[in-house]
Amino acid sequence: MTPEELKYTEEHEWLADKAAGTVRVGITDFAQQQLGDVVFVELPEVGKTVSAGDAVGEVESTKSVSEIFAPVDGEVTAVNSALDGQPELINSDPYGEGWILELTLADADALAGLLDASAYQELTEKD
Repeated sequence: MTPEELKYTEEHEWLADKAAGTVRVGITDFAQQQLGDVVFVELPEVGKTVSAGDAVGEVESTKSVSEIFAPVDGEVTAVNSALDGQPELINSDPYGEGWILELTLADADALAGLLDASAYQELTEKD
């Protein structure tokens, strides 16, 4: 399932456009399935300024450790501290309670360059 209202990256992250130039970021259902059971999430620091492509945290699973990349330029304004005690939320609800961070966009047009649901679906079918 690939929610239509979200934007996606080739690194298997999703972005939900919140309000006032803020986006919520998480990893996709496809990504969490590839990772397996998530056992630890390293969250970025609130207030940190990031550039697209910067590693901002990690998701550790029983299979591997994967970096979380900033999908756009911006400032980290919130993190999902529930993941500290329940990292498995990424597996059970990747598009809801398993969100990872929120960013204030440095450029309001940054979302335009990301994948829509159908383009992301095509990408995952190739992988």
